[in-house]
Formats: sequence, C-alpha cells, structure tokens
Amino acid sequence: MASLKIKFSNKNGNLLSGRIELPLNQKPKHFALFSHCFTCNKNLSAVRSISRALIQKGFGILQFDFTGLGESEGDFSDSNFSGNVEDLISAAEYLETHFIAPELLIGHSLGGAAAYFAASNLKSIKAVATIGAPSNPDHVEHLFEQSLEMIRHFGQAEVELSGRPFIIKKHFLDDLKEKSLPKVVQSLQKAILILHSPQDTTVGIENAATIYKAALHPKSFVSLDGADHLLTNRNDAEYVGQLIASWSVRYLSLNEEQKVITSHQVAAVLKEEDSFTTTIKTGDHYLTADEPEQVGGNNFGPTPYDLLASSLAACTVMTLKMYANQKKWAIGDVQVHVNHKKEHAEDCEHLNDQHKKIDVFERILMFSGILTEEQKAKLVEIADKCPVHKTLHSSILVHTKLN
Repeated sequence: MASLKIKFSNKNGNLLSGRIELPLNQKPKHFALFSHCFTCNKNLSAVRSISRALIQKGFGILQFDFTGLGESEGDFSDSNFSGNVEDLISAAEYLETHFIAPELLIGHSLGGAAAYFAASNLKSIKAVATIGAPSNPDHVEHLFEQSLEMIRHFGQAEVELSGRPFIIKKHFLDDLKEKSLPKVVQSLQKAILILHSPQDTTVGIENAATIYKAALHPKSFVSLDGADHLLTNRNDAEYVGQLIASWSVRYLSLNEEQKVITSHQVAAVLKEEDSFTTTIKTGDHYLTADEPEQVGGNNFGPTPYDLLASSLAACTVMTLKMYANQKKWAIGDVQVHVNHKKEHAEDCEHLNDQHKKIDVFERILMFSGILTEEQKAKLVEIADKCPVHKTLHSSILVHTKLN
C-alpha cells in the first residue's frame, strides 16, 4: 500500500497532521475516514490494524490527529468535542477536494460519538461503523471523575489519561453536556454498524444497546467478545477491520475498480511499524504474508515458503484436474499436500558438496474418484509436468533493480 503524509487546515486555521493509506496498484474503490479515540492519535496500533484490513479490500483511508494531539497544531486544552466533529468535517472536505469524498466513517470510543455527529453533516457518508462508542459524549467524564469538582471550581485541571497529563477545561465539559447522541443517531438515515465488547470496562456494553435502540434500520450489532476497549490484541483489531470492510460495501457506491496501469504482476509492501506482516497484491487479489510469533512476526498469514509450497500445490491440482477432464477419468476431488524442508546433500544423489543443504518438497496426491492403478501412476507422472514444478526444476534468474 502507498502511504502519503498530509497536512490540512481545520475551521480555526490549525494545520492537522494526517496520513492517507492507499491500496497497491489501484485507485481506491471507496474512501474511509477514521475518527480515533479520546486523547489517542492516528498511530494507535488498532487504527493501523483496522486500516490494513480495509486497504486489502480496496479502500483508501484517511487517519489524522485531532487538534492538539499527535503531530497536529493547536492546544488540546482549548479544544472540545464539537471541535473534534469540525475536524472530521474538515478532513472529509480535504478528501473530497484532493481525492474523492469519503463514504465510510469509522469511529473508535469518543471518536465514534464524534463520527455520528459528523456523519449527520456529511452528505457523502453512506455508512458509519463505531467501536466501543459511548451513547452520550459526556460519558467520557468518568475518565477524570476525581478532578470534576476542581475543573468546575477553577475552570480547569490537569488530569492523567493513558499515562499522559492533559489540561481539561470547563468548556470541554459544558460542550459534552449539550450533545444528545441518541437524537442524532435517530435522524441519521445512514447504515450503522455498532461493534462493542461485553468486557469493555471503559465504555460499558449498555452504551451499544442505547445506540442500537435509537438507530433506524439498516443497523447491525456485533459483539466483540473478549476484546478490550483499545483493541490492544491485534487479532481483535484485524477482525474488526475485516468485519467493517465486508459489511460496508453493501451500502457504498458500486464503482468499477480503477486499476493503475502497471507492468508488475505482484507487489508486496511491508510498513515500518508492522514487524514482518506484509501486504501482497497480485492481479485483483490481496494476500497477507507473515512470520510466526517465535521469530518476531504476528502469524497473520503464511510464510514466504508456505506461499511457495502453496503455489506448487495449487498448480498441481489444476494440472491433474485438467488432464483427468481431457481423459474423461472419474478423478473426483483432488487433494495435494505439500511439505517443505531442507535436507543435507549427503541424503541426495548427484551432488558434489556433501555439506550443502537443499530444498526438498514432498508432494502427496489424493483422489476421491474411482481410478485404476494405471491411471493413478499416470497422474503421478503428470504431476511432475505442472508449470510450477517445471519452474522449480529449471534454471532461474532474478534480476533486482531500484525504482
């Protein structure tokens, strides 16, 4: 995926820092706008994981830092909930001017509440998905409950949120009190997906019930059983991203995919922050490759050698099926199991360097149909003629160059 760092101005003239993620080798089918949680920023691991799943479905994503957070200008203590909503509208306007207007709005925690308010002011938004959103913005007050009296008496107080100090001013609380989320949701008339964990100790599951009851159809609810509020488990965040991507396309414009003209058959990208988790695009399809956790990966996909073995297995079953169809043999279901390992050369014939290890693929063929022994023997012979098998046995050159 391509990543673009951007800056755009909000209503007050502050430059907000954002990042646009684009799918590989194609123009986005749709654009989504991400509204992160209270005092978080665009670099939260859950934001990256959710975005990755959407990008693999052809989405472009704009993630940005609200006023005074992350790399954005402005003083957080002077901001409020209404300002967050205005920041989202400014972000949507930037997308509409420089790319295409966003159709999907994703909100996390208080960012979910802000997403509903922003969606009510954005005609381009067709679907809203929220994760752990409070049913009323003033729910966030419990995060600094011990400082409420000080804020009301002195007009402000320093509170600690997620291990960092923030100045919260009285106007922030007053602004929250004025916002009625159920009323906004009830009049939204856009598709809504509510995702919430029953184990969420920051924003209770009853908030999801209130939002769902207020919303009109089409509306959906998914329980994120076992997940925490910030989706710190990457598997939970990936799951959320896949759900949102699959659900939302039902409600978005069915634009024909616009591919970028490219001479590359396969493209792979590994983001700096993603350990070994690699996004692959081949033709119209996205894959994820990774390494096991014990070597520093996330185990989100097959290893490169697993993919190589998969190529051999897939090519073999296709070749066998094609041959059997031509011969009109009752081959039935075809299964090919492939194992890859390295063996010392001393275990193999015709190799001079007895200390060298070579790659060995073990291939096992299985057929559910009724075949004679002669037919089975012929199919074993045909398996060796599959194109990937021939490629692995031929002399191969890899030319590497810089772009």
